[in-house]
This record gives sequence, C-alpha cells and structure tokens, in this order.
Amino acid sequence: MEIAICGVADVPELASLFVEMENYYFGHGVVSYDDMSTYLADKVFSTYSGVTVVGARKNGGLVGFATFTLMFPAPLCSGQAFMKELFTSEIARGQGIGKSLIRFIANFAIKHGCSRLDWTAEKSNPKAGAFYLSLGAALIEEKQYFRLEGEGLEKFVSRVE
Repeated sequence: MEIAICGVADVPELASLFVEMENYYFGHGVVSYDDMSTYLADKVFSTYSGVTVVGARKNGGLVGFATFTLMFPAPLCSGQAFMKELFTSEIARGQGIGKSLIRFIANFAIKHGCSRLDWTAEKSNPKAGAFYLSLGAALIEEKQYFRLEGEGLEKFVSRVE
C-alpha cells in the first residue's frame, strides 16, 4: 500500500471515491461523477481551501482517502491538525487503509509542529467510534461542536445589528 498527498491530477480517481462516500452517507445518486469532479477541482483543490487530500493506493488503484488541514495557533506555540474526512472504498475495508491514512496525517502533523490531531465522528456510526478508540484516540466530551448552516447561515450574515 502507498499513501501519498494527492493533487489536481488525481481528481478523476478521487471523484469516484468521493461519489462512493456521498452514496454511502446520503443515498445512491445524490451527486454525479461530473459534478464531483468539478467540485474537487474548483473547490477542494482551490488556492483558498486549506485542505490537503491524502490517498491510499493498493495494487495501483485509489482505495481510500482522507482530508485534513493544519491550523495555527494552538497551545504553547504549536499547531493542530484537523481531519475532516476519512473514507475507504467498500472493496478495501478492514485492510488497514484507514489506520494507515491516519498514521500518515499524524506523522505529517508532528513534522509540521502540531501537537494534536482532532476529528469528529457521527454518533450514529458506532463502528467508527470503536475504530478511533482502538487507535488510542480519546473521546473529548468537554468540547461542544457548533454550526451555522443553510438558511441560518444566510440569516446570520444578512442580519443588521
């Protein structure tokens, strides 16, 4: 298995995996391959996204990916890595792909001055929670996760104080 940082040239392969992820979480057909390809090229790999995409290749094909960002500042003049997505194709699950992707990100984070790696998981996915705990990750219960979304986000932006 090979883990490497992906670039725009990887969009054709990544788009298939991202579509598989969308189908897994939101139902079949929610996004087309063409729309995902455009989204990846124009948004995910844009200058301003701040996202790094890491891919896992096995037998020459892309079978998993993770996305992350490094954020500064963090306590004691360090940084924080935040993993946004981790996905392994159904055909490659249970083969250590996810663990290898997280290990790559953790190593990258340490080399770039980060003292921690954080991520979230849906409570509705207990397998993910068990997997993350098996890696030695701690469940941080004292943090709260906030979101402005959709209409609420637009209302907040347009609200005059």
